[in-house]
Amino acid sequence: MNIVWYRNDLRVKDHQPLSESLRGGESVGLYCFDPIQFRNAQYGFKKTGSLRAQFLIESVQNLKKNLNGNLIVKFGPPEEVIPEVAESLNADAVYCSAEVTSEELGTERLVRDKLNDIPVHSFHTHTMYHPDDVPFELQNIPDVFTRFRKEVEKRSEVRDPLPVPDSLPEPDPGIDYGGIPSLEDLGLQPVGMDKRSVIPFKGGEDEAWNRLNHYFFEADELRNYKFTRNGLLGKNYSSKFSPWLAHGSISARSIHKKVEEYENTIHKNVSTYWLKFELIWRDYFRYSAMKHGNSIFHLGGIQEKKLSKNTDSLVFKQWADGETGIPFIDANMRELNSTGYMSNRGRQNVASFLAQNLNFDWRWGAAWFESKLIDYDVCSNWGNWAYNATVGHDPRNRYFNIVGQARKYDKKGEYVRRWLPELKELPSEFVHEPHNMTPDQQELYGVRIGRDYPEPVIDLEKSYEEIKQRD
Repeated sequence: MNIVWYRNDLRVKDHQPLSESLRGGESVGLYCFDPIQFRNAQYGFKKTGSLRAQFLIESVQNLKKNLNGNLIVKFGPPEEVIPEVAESLNADAVYCSAEVTSEELGTERLVRDKLNDIPVHSFHTHTMYHPDDVPFELQNIPDVFTRFRKEVEKRSEVRDPLPVPDSLPEPDPGIDYGGIPSLEDLGLQPVGMDKRSVIPFKGGEDEAWNRLNHYFFEADELRNYKFTRNGLLGKNYSSKFSPWLAHGSISARSIHKKVEEYENTIHKNVSTYWLKFELIWRDYFRYSAMKHGNSIFHLGGIQEKKLSKNTDSLVFKQWADGETGIPFIDANMRELNSTGYMSNRGRQNVASFLAQNLNFDWRWGAAWFESKLIDYDVCSNWGNWAYNATVGHDPRNRYFNIVGQARKYDKKGEYVRRWLPELKELPSEFVHEPHNMTPDQQELYGVRIGRDYPEPVIDLEKSYEEIKQRD
């Protein structure tokens, strides 16, 4: 009997550990809800919040269905659960997907140690370009994305995704398959779907493919991706594949294959290329994590900058709760907290605001995203945060002009009004800077700054000048 240990690869299509395990003999899947993932993080909030946990539960439920029920589900540390299950099944081997960051690697080492003579076979399943096909040694992965992209586009090929195995075994009545925990079992409270969510996100491989087929072939929106991907409202302004990619419910290789199918049968343009381009960014952050190790989690990042940053928990709470008095920041944070999702444009702005304008320890923000995002991916999340904190792959002293971004991407203020109903009556001239209203105007529009909506926590213009003065 072989065990397929599932982690962030919750699918049956294009799943090399599953295919190799079945080739080696009788197999059973295993997923562990690790208590460590549901504890309080070091900053005082849950490492995995309710929305992300609910998406995970749905993903595991769907995986179990697609494995014909042949999935053992346990709550407990993998280093304890897997050896116990392996002993009870007299297992021959464990198959799994390779991870690259410290927590996951540490857990895997513990599992390997406690399995003694039972071999563990791991396979790289998360990237679009397989590590064996990337034209760099790991230590030579470029620290500039453009060089990485150009070289892999020129010298590498994306492998075809593996099909679903021909025959998936039925459950064995002699196996204790356990049960999938509820949110309450994980120490979390249920949170209903907010009707303002851009789409009704639901976890699982089936939902991943439903979304792909809708976006590519039913709505035919792939042709518009590059031009709409920075939108804030609407279900089709971007692909929104990221939650399913993060949980491994669909592979990057499968998406790439479908993009090429779309190009060959429907339409090829800059947008179809741009989706591949974004998948290369995703690969790049994973390869960077492999190269740089734990430095991606350090305050000074891969650049090893010596920094002193704000860590005032009250300031952080204003940012996290969407109570900064800067509407574009607050609207994005409230969307995140209510739905577990935020647009790419929003993420860049709220990260820049925390790390640059507030000069705050950016790792708090990355940890908040880890707790809240249904599409949390360790490499992409920490890589993007470091990038916006100017300690990652862009050494420039870069920052976003928040109000300028708001006026460009939310010209009429529709997004802000959706998530900040207290500002719904404001005209466009004030919706992004309500503090500029006179007392008479505040009275006219029914918004008292400091009572109905906060005063800005900082003077943005002064903060930009401070940013320019930093090294």
